[in-house]
Amino acid sequence: MADPAVLKQLRETLSGLETGGFRRRPALPFGIGAIDSRLADGGLRLDALHEIAGGGSDMADDCAATLFMAGIAARAWGPVLWVVRRRDLFAPGLAQVGLEHKRLIYAEAADDAELLAIMEEGLRHRGLGAVIGEARRADMTATRRLQLAAEGGRTIALLMKRHAREGSDPLRVPSAAVTRWRVACAPSSPLPVAGVGRARWRLTLVRQKGGEGFEQLVEACDATGRCALPAALGHRKAAAGGADRQAA
Repeated sequence: MADPAVLKQLRETLSGLETGGFRRRPALPFGIGAIDSRLADGGLRLDALHEIAGGGSDMADDCAATLFMAGIAARAWGPVLWVVRRRDLFAPGLAQVGLEHKRLIYAEAADDAELLAIMEEGLRHRGLGAVIGEARRADMTATRRLQLAAEGGRTIALLMKRHAREGSDPLRVPSAAVTRWRVACAPSSPLPVAGVGRARWRLTLVRQKGGEGFEQLVEACDATGRCALPAALGHRKAAAGGADRQAA
């Protein structure tokens, strides 16, 4: 059971948030036709639960999944509640994908049960743009409660399912989430010009209500929280050649 004192403090924090002035929209699009056109709602439903897991148990995929969630939250309206079990979030990294610290409210939970209770409380408040949590275990009952808490509002719920152990599948357990994603790091093409390019992710939509799953290679979120389709290497070479001619 969640600590009543923790929930009381959260309610007092949320009560001071402004809730007016925003027009509700049904979904948050990625702005990428290859993805939005294959999502049943044309984007991520705002009044729904979405699950995200790293493609593997290594730290790189874990970070990619975290930044994927942060980019989504960055494009949502208003304050963001992020509930954690451990203090491993890197604020400058979140800011690089558009999620500024001024929008963040952090809550630390003692266990998964308390984490899920705090997420539910945040969703029912209706004054947040996004509620994010990171748990190892969340069964059908727990995810259904989150989905019901989100329905009818304008707060997107993002639940990161961490790998309990190497080789395990955190998305194997049935869930009430509207979409379930895997995010894995993908090799980046070598750049023909000096500089560092954006990292690449392989997004896998494992399941969605009202549609089919798919896989898409994207460039990682930029400073506005938006992913992009990888530019063709040939186009990059052409651009580099033009730059060389101008320099000459």
